Amino acid sequence: MEQYGWIVWAVAMVLFAIVEAATVNLVSVWFVGGSLVALIVHLLGGNLWLQLAAFLVVSAVMLALLRPFVRKFVVPRKTATNADMVLGKEAYLTEAVDNLRETGAVKLDGKVWTARSLSGDVLPAGTLIRVVKLEGVKLYVEPVHAAAGV
Repeated sequence: MEQYGWIVWAVAMVLFAIVEAATVNLVSVWFVGGSLVALIVHLLGGNLWLQLAAFLVVSAVMLALLRPFVRKFVVPRKTATNADMVLGKEAYLTEAVDNLRETGAVKLDGKVWTARSLSGDVLPAGTLIRVVKLEGVKLYVEPVHAAAGV
């Protein structure tokens, strides 16, 4: 059985590579390298304990050294959209805002947005508001007079 030990490490390397290819995150690339080194140790005549130690050490070193470096390139970056430009703008409500009834709308830059009150207060239609927060397609607003402290 000892002569077929290389098959175990080769199969492990292929399985770890398949798992890595099937996921979008880095989850098993470290073990591919560890399996390769263990395979080499086996082919050079190392015993099972030496192979396992090589596998664990190389996998741990690859994880510790490469993961922070690779994450810089793999982690998606936030891309600002034009929707962020509505923050801080002022407009008049076209529909009364009532968070409990889930009503409210504001027309801003030619587009009608769903509006919600940041404080939870009911705001009547025609109120001059300022956009404070954007969450999905909802604008969280506050009355301009309240923001100015009047």
